[in-house]
Amino acid sequence: MVAPAGPLKAERLEAGTKYLVEWGLEVEVMPSALARHEQLTYLAGGDEARAADFQKAWLDPGFAAVFCGRGGYGVQRMLPLLDLDELAAVEKVFVGFSDITALHEGLNARGLVTIHGPMAAAVEQLGDETGRDRLRALLFEPETVTDLLAPNGARTVIPGTAEGRLLGGNLALLAASLGTPTFARPSGIVVLEDITEDGYRVDRLLTQLLRAGWFEEVTGIVIGDFSDSDDQGLVADVMHERLEPLGVPMVESAAIGHEDTNLAVPLGLPVRLDATAGTLTPLMSPLS
Repeated sequence: MVAPAGPLKAERLEAGTKYLVEWGLEVEVMPSALARHEQLTYLAGGDEARAADFQKAWLDPGFAAVFCGRGGYGVQRMLPLLDLDELAAVEKVFVGFSDITALHEGLNARGLVTIHGPMAAAVEQLGDETGRDRLRALLFEPETVTDLLAPNGARTVIPGTAEGRLLGGNLALLAASLGTPTFARPSGIVVLEDITEDGYRVDRLLTQLLRAGWFEEVTGIVIGDFSDSDDQGLVADVMHERLEPLGVPMVESAAIGHEDTNLAVPLGLPVRLDATAGTLTPLMSPLS
């Protein structure tokens, strides 16, 4: 368990990891995970310490998986300290979302499949039976996950079908990646989610990606939760106005993001989106 972004509360980590232990997992907390930067208190320890813990956990053959404790902010600061090519040469189960999108993007671009889903200290999400069962299924019985949008489903915006690798994640982090060494233009189906982004900010982020050509090779779109915005209806209108002209199959209201029910999905995996039926089907086993 690592904390590549924000600091953790020990009691939340303990409560969350109980679910993982119940699955038979042995959890080891890396040293900087419960640290806090002395000056920049929104960070879990210094950039060097967080990066070193992440790299050590990933490259240690004794660990089958690397779970992030939480998001927040900070992953981008430590990316220059990681050798993503070296990490990508090692197969490892990786779980996290939100600010962790910055790591998903770099690892997915190098061919890895990673899990966008509940993190180790996400007590509310791990306490939700639907989301917890999905994460467990992806980890232990991936062949049973035949529709990544079930059981909550999704609503059709633009009907049609599309295939491609599932990529994306947090909208703000994807936009912040533009122009950096880890930027990777997606080719395939993209999932988008975010939190505390008001309508005009969502507009600005989408417009930035559109102007940069980020959507040029996108074949389908899955809109997840945009939690705690000023006006959910306005955010939905913005998403429609900005993205419908792309003309690709699109669904909305997928249970992916910062709500209590957060359905884990395998980023980097080939999938088939049927926007008419509101389904997202893996085209191979999520975790080999």
